[in-house]
Amino acid sequence: MELSLILSGLALTLTLLNALTIKVVKNSSETVTSSVSILIPMRNEESNVVQCINSVTSQEGLRNFEVLVLDDNSEDQTSILISKFKNIKKLDGTNLPDGWLGKLWACHQLANASTGEYLVFIDADVRLSNNAVASAISKMGKWDFISPYPRQIMTGFIQRLFQPLLQWSWLASVPLFISQKLGIKSMAVANGQFLIIKRDAYFKSGGHQSVKSEVIDDIMLARQLLATGFSGGVAEASQVAICQMYKTAGELVNGYRKSLWKAFGSIFGTFVAILILFITGVAPFICAIFGSKIGLLAFGFIVLSRVISSIRTGTIPNTALLHPVAIIFLIGLIIYSWIGKLTNRLTWRDRKLS
Repeated sequence: MELSLILSGLALTLTLLNALTIKVVKNSSETVTSSVSILIPMRNEESNVVQCINSVTSQEGLRNFEVLVLDDNSEDQTSILISKFKNIKKLDGTNLPDGWLGKLWACHQLANASTGEYLVFIDADVRLSNNAVASAISKMGKWDFISPYPRQIMTGFIQRLFQPLLQWSWLASVPLFISQKLGIKSMAVANGQFLIIKRDAYFKSGGHQSVKSEVIDDIMLARQLLATGFSGGVAEASQVAICQMYKTAGELVNGYRKSLWKAFGSIFGTFVAILILFITGVAPFICAIFGSKIGLLAFGFIVLSRVISSIRTGTIPNTALLHPVAIIFLIGLIIYSWIGKLTNRLTWRDRKLS
């Protein structure tokens, strides 16, 4: 239990420090005179087309910007709906080459067709406030890229239980100020839902072509940028961007299944991660039930870290006490993901992942 207490205390300390020091993108009136390209890949996104594009085309504070939307061989009404917008540039995606994942090939095509000094990648399920892009670019300072992390919209018990782990996982484990200051690529944090990269940095680092087969492409792209000498990192952006990744529990399971096997680098790394998750997230609760004061204290540290993480990222910490259940669910998903990987059964957007 002493180890659990130490690790839980460290998680709480990192969460608190990160919450106090992380860059925060606010919905403030800013002006960006540099040219900006907003790039949106879409595949079977008919339910998202209108709201997403409307939120992007209504951006304020951008003196010179273009919006490029790529239809990635959709089989629904996505292409037709995109065509109704006359103030954007619509691209029709070409066939997926061998060795590429679909979204990454779409982003690669969008970047090559763009002209802006800043490339802003947006997922179709993201909604931006009117000053989101200008505020995020202004917050970059000397950085070459920034990943403004949207507030995650959750519906249903499973999502409310599990999705808060998304931000908590890096707030509680990565010393952001140090990692961003020193450009430590192994500690890179990024989210492809909303990602801004200077054009020069994108192409000199190899862009999406350098990570074309990576299922965790956002983090790998951030690592590639850092490895080639560029600077940047994650920012808290719950005030300017929201995203509903999944609408059902089934979508959530399938979405995380495709990539969790890669999250910890290897089978050994996965085993270590599962061990740490159990020691800090499940064992303290079990020990506390049987009367361990150290277990109760360790459990309290983790719950408090969850509360701080939720408050910092603009969500309600109403499932923090269910952290052990969320961790058990996460461990199950990690194992399920590895089973899919080892049996070559992983798919995403109706495409098989190698």
